[in-house]
Amino acid sequence: MKNEQIDDLDIKILKLIGENARIPFLEVARECNVSGAAIHQRINRLVDTGIIKGSRFLFDINKIGYETCAFVNVAIGKTSDLKELKKTLLNIPEIVGCYFTSGQNDMVLKVVAHNNKELQRVIQERLFPLGFTLIETSILFEEVFERQISL
Repeated sequence: MKNEQIDDLDIKILKLIGENARIPFLEVARECNVSGAAIHQRINRLVDTGIIKGSRFLFDINKIGYETCAFVNVAIGKTSDLKELKKTLLNIPEIVGCYFTSGQNDMVLKVVAHNNKELQRVIQERLFPLGFTLIETSILFEEVFERQISL
């Protein structure tokens, strides 16, 4: 089902900026056959409604010294304060993604580290003290791809 908040022009804008976040608004306007002001207003509305969550540069973590990336599955205790847990996890810089999941585990954490030894330190010194009832780690060997959803 199509989101009622966006129309065909919004989808075209999202396709263009999804492929190249650095594309100038005037080029988007030319591609969409509307004014630059209209594009600016549309993008601001898409940001304000939360459809666009922001823009950022993506780093190749290997090229900046992070050789280890892992998904860490955790099961949280029934007495955990989820609000406090989220805040605590957000303050661990090696955790670059945090997701609630269904199934045997409750959360998946995406963790980066300079090497396996550092990953072990993060798990033992930062995650063990949080009282998870299960911690299961899968080290990623290679990221095949990561992409934006196709519209």
